[in-house]
Amino acid sequence: MGLLSKKDAALITDPLADNNPITIQVLGICSALAITAELEAAIVMSVSVLFVLGIGNVVISLMRNIIPSKIRIIVQLIVVAALVIIVDQVLKAFAYELSKTLSVFVGLIITNCIIMGRFEAFALANKPWRSFLDGIGNALGYGVILIIVAFFRELLGAGTLLGIPVLGDPIEKTGLYALGYENNGFMIMPPMALIVVGLIIWVQRSRNKALIED
Repeated sequence: MGLLSKKDAALITDPLADNNPITIQVLGICSALAITAELEAAIVMSVSVLFVLGIGNVVISLMRNIIPSKIRIIVQLIVVAALVIIVDQVLKAFAYELSKTLSVFVGLIITNCIIMGRFEAFALANKPWRSFLDGIGNALGYGVILIIVAFFRELLGAGTLLGIPVLGDPIEKTGLYALGYENNGFMIMPPMALIVVGLIIWVQRSRNKALIED
């Protein structure tokens, strides 16, 4: 028997595709639109949510039998806020410039529908190990979409990836720019993020007829 049972493994694999929190559950759309103009920002946000959701799910699960029902939302907000503060301080210490870019959006992790939804729907009803797997799976599913969207937006919008020119120099007209290629400025605008997400949803549903029927 492997490290994970089939049921446990599904907690990680399902959110990556057939139950993706962004493309299927339509949660966390705001950050997918706001911070995916640059691949670096999308990766940092993905790692931040991975930490907050993975640890947060475990904490809520450990406390599930002692949290009064009437204040459970307040407790969940306190837990996620504490974890977000940790993420924010780490970013300020090791990636200050990026922390300034993401400052508002890192704070909004507190109200991310995916995190509060997993606390309420899963962590409050399951043991810590399964809650941890659920948190990791949903955070990875969220991160995959952010990174895909950011990859195409930065590549087509600025000709770079992680700030590194990959299509040539648009000023010196080298690489693809020598052939007449021009960056698509629309790609770095928020509406294009919505269009890219829509294309991902279309591809995903066209490959899985069960999603179309739902």
